[in-house]
Parts: sequence; structure tokens; C-alpha cells
Amino acid sequence: MLKTFQIEQNEFLKEIGNIARFTGKFFRTVIKPKQEYKEFLNQCFWIGFKTLTLVGITAFIMGLVLTIQSRPTLVEFGAESMLPAMVSVSLIREIAPVITALICAGKIGSGIGAELGSMRVTEQIDAMEVSGTNPFKYLVVTRVMAATLMVPVLSSLANAISLYGGYLGVNIRGSVSWNLYWFQVFDALSFGDLLPAIVKTFFFGFAIGIIGCYMGYYSKKGTEGVGRSATTAVIVASLLVFILDLIAVQVTDLLGLT
Repeated sequence: MLKTFQIEQNEFLKEIGNIARFTGKFFRTVIKPKQEYKEFLNQCFWIGFKTLTLVGITAFIMGLVLTIQSRPTLVEFGAESMLPAMVSVSLIREIAPVITALICAGKIGSGIGAELGSMRVTEQIDAMEVSGTNPFKYLVVTRVMAATLMVPVLSSLANAISLYGGYLGVNIRGSVSWNLYWFQVFDALSFGDLLPAIVKTFFFGFAIGIIGCYMGYYSKKGTEGVGRSATTAVIVASLLVFILDLIAVQVTDLLGLT
């Protein structure tokens, strides 16, 4: 049993090393010409626009439900007027960015892993290498850059949509004017709330893109490997989102932005 644990531990450390080397290759390749702008814009469309509906619906429900469930507790303490401020800080700081990143990890991470995995097992990537095309530049760099850019955009839109859902939630059992609601929301938010929440989504997007590409790019064992690559990409990317979020909270606290 101890031997099995040591083997699994070695495999885990080896996988971390391979991901680190893959990430290093990305940074070395991204600055080299020629840039694949057309493919990059295409990936931005598929990663951003095609995920917007799912993120928007989730964000709206998230803001609505959080507001409805928070009201009874605040009413009990006579602090119902604090509801817009509490909901806005909770959504902007933590809930909206993390939930958006998890949705993207599920949809984008699995999609990239399955797509590149299929190309690997059908030898399309090998064919690109033989034809003189740089498959890493064309397939990996464009997808990672698109994910890094689009996840913050989706998160920002999720913030706005969830706050609108919060407005409707406030008015289900009460009556708060449009102007008063948004005044209380923006009065409760500060620079220290918004900046860390936006910055960390860039790291979320990068992690989702790099893990999805790594799992798919080195997929093995035919169609079975494609499914495993897609599943593993979702699991690892989701775990990295939580780890990066924990690091972001600690850094924000050390910088005094909380």
C-alpha cells in the first residue's frame, strides 16, 4: 500500500512538472511571430459569446436567490436597509467571479480538452507539424489568450447581471427605487472590492485555458483518452480556481484592500 502511494505521489509530482514545463513553453511561444490573430478572434467568439447566455442566466438567478435568502436574517436584526449593500459586496468580491470561473472551467475547459484531444488522437496535430505549421502557436496560444481575456469580460457582465437580479429580489418583498438601490450598491463598494475581483479573473481564465490545452494536447489512448482529458481538465481547472481564489484573498488581505 505504501509503495502504491509513493507511485501515485511520484506521478502527481511528475504531472505538476509537465504542466509547469507546458506553461513555460507557452510564455516562450506567445512572444514569437507570427501571431494568429484570426484564430484568436475566433476563439474569443466561441469562448466569450457562446458562454455568455449560460453565465448571464446563472448570474441573474444567483443575485435573485442571494437577495431573497438574505432578507429574513437582516429583517430579524432590523437591518433590512443594508440588503443592497450586503448583496453587492458579496457578489462583486467573491460569488460572481468564482461561479463564473467554475462555469467556464466546465464549459471551456472540457471543450478545449475534448477538441485538442480529438485532434491529437486523429493525428491532426501531427499533420500540422509535418506541414510546417506550428500547432502549439495556432492551437494552444490562441485558446489560452482568448480564455485569459474572455473570463474577466464574462465575470464583469456577470457582476452587472447579478446586481440587477438583486434589484428584483429586493423588490419582491419590499419597495426600493431604482436610483436608491444603485446608490446603496455603489456607496458600499470601493476600489479594494472591485480591483482584486477583476484581477483574479485573469488568472482564473489563464488557468482554465492552460489546463484544458495541456490535457487535450497530450491526450492518449484513442477516444477513451479524449473523454478522460475533458473530464480531468474540468476537475483540475475547478480546483485551481479555488486555490487561486484562496491566494487572491490572502494577498488582498496583506495589501490591506479588504
